[in-house]
Amino acid sequence: MQTEARDTPIYAVIAAVQLPNVPDFEFDASLTELRELAKTLGLQVIHSFVQKRSTFDTAAYLGAGKRQEVRDYVAGDDGREIEFVLVDHELSPSQARNLEVEVGCEVMDRTMVILEIFHRNARSRAAKAQVEIARLGYMAPRLREMAKLAGSQGRQRGGGGGRGAGESLTELDRRKIRDRIAELQQEIIAMDAERKTQRARRQGSRGLASVALVGYTNAGKSTLMRALTGSEVLVANKLFATLDTTVRVLYPESVPRVLVSDTVGFIKNLPHGLVASFKSTLDEALEAELLLHVIDASDPGFERQLEVTDTVLAEIGADEVPRLRVFNKIDHVGDAEAQAEHAAALTARYPGCIVMSARRPDDVMRLHGTIVTFFQRDLVEGELFLPWSAQQLRQAVFANCQVLEERADEAGAFFHVRTEADVLEKLRAQIGEAGSLRGDRGA
Repeated sequence: MQTEARDTPIYAVIAAVQLPNVPDFEFDASLTELRELAKTLGLQVIHSFVQKRSTFDTAAYLGAGKRQEVRDYVAGDDGREIEFVLVDHELSPSQARNLEVEVGCEVMDRTMVILEIFHRNARSRAAKAQVEIARLGYMAPRLREMAKLAGSQGRQRGGGGGRGAGESLTELDRRKIRDRIAELQQEIIAMDAERKTQRARRQGSRGLASVALVGYTNAGKSTLMRALTGSEVLVANKLFATLDTTVRVLYPESVPRVLVSDTVGFIKNLPHGLVASFKSTLDEALEAELLLHVIDASDPGFERQLEVTDTVLAEIGADEVPRLRVFNKIDHVGDAEAQAEHAAALTARYPGCIVMSARRPDDVMRLHGTIVTFFQRDLVEGELFLPWSAQQLRQAVFANCQVLEERADEAGAFFHVRTEADVLEKLRAQIGEAGSLRGDRGA
């Protein structure tokens, strides 16, 4: 699919089947989400076709009458050329082919839409490789149907119509796809090893902790990331603006120093191939000591989004990591009174949660304090005495400890600090090695 930037709008329609076990609110939320996905692709959805059925049509997803209705609309003469029909489910290869033939324009199912968005937004080598694997895995079983759509031309390669030298183009392409996927998987393994080495190097320095932002796409994670770290991170009001993991230091810095990472957003019915492909992108969530589960408090469907995130975290094995629910965008909920009522209801329902707006400095600092408190729960307090002759270690004291009190006399400086127990002992050993035994002075 190609939808390069152009002056004229790219029109699309949505087609969806509502099964008996799907409630109206969930069905409507899914359609709204698909419209947002289409918007991210630069498509303008101008109409939706909805059909209630007991099952999907095995041949072409929609029933015959609804397919004709879509075909008539696509062929209409209102001057707007419909280029895509977007289907709010994943289609089988034959369903996609048959529907495309009947409606007279290109059909994209939900999975293909998401894959295209991921393809456009991938920036790092790892993300690009992961996206390509998912796209190739999606295409492989569809090659035969694509060949049927293209007609008989080029279906056979080489001499005659038999196998061997005349091996079918479809079979050859499938083999190429398998080889390419294997190649990409090896590249990802190598990149994963490199990333783990870098992470170990980062965390090898004592006093480093890690937090990962997770949550539904467009919940405000990138805005919160920028607010917590004071860094410039891409913030866009569109789905899947962030695919690559970004790591920054919590600011103002604390003891221990906290690394904050942003992750790819989750979405309802995220294709399993993408969950698997992006597992390495989500490694920051697996390796984190604390997850900030960011939820859009202003979204009426936040409960469904919350469940989606919980499901994906379980799929990647991150459901055991300590988690803090952060209900963001409370400033999008009516006036001050409405916000207060909604915040009280959320706090009562989800004890221990944070209700806030990433655009309010006071709220950000409250979350900042909660994060710091979490990582300081196992810290110890102690005394350090630093003789004037060992002042070269002063920087190490402040870099590795939270200094609660400092006083001095003619012999040196006394520090009342909070830090990890082994860090405290290490500093005491360094002071001793500097030739200034604490002895009678105490430490």
